Amino acid sequence: FPPDAKVHRLREAAGCPRQTRAIRSDFNIPTKASLKKRALNGSIPEYGVSQSNGDMDDDAPSIYFVGNSLGAQPKCTRTKLETWVSVGVNGHFTPLESSPLTAWQDMAADCAQQSLDLLGAASPGEVIYMNTLTVNLHLMMASLYRPTEKQHKIIAQWKPFPSDSYAIASHLQWHGLSPSTSLIEIHPDNSQAMSISTEHILRVIDEHADKTALLVLPGIQYYTGQLFDIPRITALAHAAGIPQVGWDLAHAVGNVELSLHDWSVDFAVWCTYKYLNSGPGAIAGMLVYERHHHIAPASSDSDSLGYRHRLAGWYGADKSVRFNMEKEFRPAEGAHGWQVSNPSAVELACVRAALGVFRRTSMRELRDTAVVLTGYFEWFLNGLVEDKVGMGEDVQPAFRIITPGDPLERGLQLSLLLRSGLLGKVSERLAEGGVVVDVRKPDVIRVASVPMYCRFQDVWGSVEVFKKLSKKPDRPHHREAKISQAASRYANTFHCKPLTLRNSS
Repeated sequence: FPPDAKVHRLREAAGCPRQTRAIRSDFNIPTKASLKKRALNGSIPEYGVSQSNGDMDDDAPSIYFVGNSLGAQPKCTRTKLETWVSVGVNGHFTPLESSPLTAWQDMAADCAQQSLDLLGAASPGEVIYMNTLTVNLHLMMASLYRPTEKQHKIIAQWKPFPSDSYAIASHLQWHGLSPSTSLIEIHPDNSQAMSISTEHILRVIDEHADKTALLVLPGIQYYTGQLFDIPRITALAHAAGIPQVGWDLAHAVGNVELSLHDWSVDFAVWCTYKYLNSGPGAIAGMLVYERHHHIAPASSDSDSLGYRHRLAGWYGADKSVRFNMEKEFRPAEGAHGWQVSNPSAVELACVRAALGVFRRTSMRELRDTAVVLTGYFEWFLNGLVEDKVGMGEDVQPAFRIITPGDPLERGLQLSLLLRSGLLGKVSERLAEGGVVVDVRKPDVIRVASVPMYCRFQDVWGSVEVFKKLSKKPDRPHHREAKISQAASRYANTFHCKPLTLRNSS
């Protein structure tokens, strides 16, 4: 980026934000005023305009950088719920002709079909939407983690999302094992680093593979935003003799390109309320690799199940006999055979609405845009450090970015480790300026500039708010006199492939 790309008017110069604007209009973005609501009043945000000095009216859209925590709401979500109102219980079997939704009992399968580009799955049979992420992790571990006296260990990383830690420990204890002897945690390469190199992960795998029954890692580490090398790690783990490799993709699905089938991932679990924008606590997704799908013909003279063991439930039964209410369980084909209970049609409608927005573009196009947008944000933040914005009396910078600098080792998220004691002041000032970020105590702020609804001007606006933490004056090259010359150079800097929009329900 040219040095004078920080000039105020240049936030409009890049082509990428203009290309995403058509998709941005598909979302309800909270306003500065709506974020302050403390009671329902029957209204949804109506937008004003941002001011020329970087401030915003109360009715202007907020700068919403928390898609890594809760994605913005697609406007079409509200229209997807009419079936429930119109036909009641008949919606289980009867789709409405003008509705984009299938019959309710087929909605999870329909959402699977809509997810193939996001996941790189071979077929809808590898994908199912059900439960929540941790429940699905429990179900996968109950089915695929089969410890033996020789191979009983689980390899994980040092700082998983707490729910993953709880699930892993509980399964070890369920099998009479102790985390102190059967859990291997991969720590950063050195005490000063927050990230873990692929080479270090592979060394740990090589060291413990002969005693390991399961490797389970996050695709993107929730705290640092590091993107792990899923294909390389999976391949080496399998080659080293680890029978099962699973991934928590809560921060990866809808964020980075995935090819889970080609990578031979045994299972993956993810939530849908972050980058998939399906709403708080929405139903989660799960992928089960096709080699685990085999179902042998039923045999009355065999004690063998004929299929991989699982915690079974009614909705995992073969759809053709599900309503026969038979006592014997025969699983449905593919990942659908791991379903337990009737999934919420309301939540599936929200997932289907969100997936419809993704079908207006592709993960490749979104990723291309995101790399530039995140890079622009990083460049701006590094400039603040160079300008000594918010520097303390001890000459310590206000923050450092703990997310890897290589775009191939991160997704949309940038994590800022603040100087001790700054978190409250910084988060309060950002909130006052209409900038919504994710705060992780004691000292981390996470920001995610989601290309579907975030813009270059949002980056510029958030940094302007951040700069107000310091009274340090702008450098000379920020002056208005250089805007015209800088704008031309800045516009030529960006070579994003424009998003190709497609009509889709």
